[in-house]
Amino acid sequence: MKKVLIAYDSRTGKTETMAEGIAEGIRMGGHDPELKKVTQLKSEEEVAGYDAYVFGSPTYHRDMIGTMKTFLFLAQKANLAGKVGGAFGSYTHSGDAPALVFDTMEHVFKMKMTNLGSFNLKEDLVEDSEGLRACQDYGKGICEQLG
Repeated sequence: MKKVLIAYDSRTGKTETMAEGIAEGIRMGGHDPELKKVTQLKSEEEVAGYDAYVFGSPTYHRDMIGTMKTFLFLAQKANLAGKVGGAFGSYTHSGDAPALVFDTMEHVFKMKMTNLGSFNLKEDLVEDSEGLRACQDYGKGICEQLG
């Protein structure tokens, strides 16, 4: 069983709900997810040591939220090169944040990103059955990437 860190932040609770659904999918895939808000992680040692990483940020003014930007600078120090990764987030109109986080993980951190790409979900779909299933499927996809 491999360990997966799901590090996220949420303004309205929707991205947190997505994180919980992704964690459920990872458990369904036979691995052990650990959910942490990015504000809980204070050092690169707390970020290091996982087999995979899934980072989540809602889109706010066509960008990731500030706490995620701060966290990404911390995560960069943890040397995540070659680790499996994914990115997700909720949005109301543009949905840009997950792709920005995904690109940072892939091109700056040199991680082995999921072939599913970044995952964003419109806020009004997060809590319905299709939204939950999509979150679980993204978690299962991370497991497939882990092997």
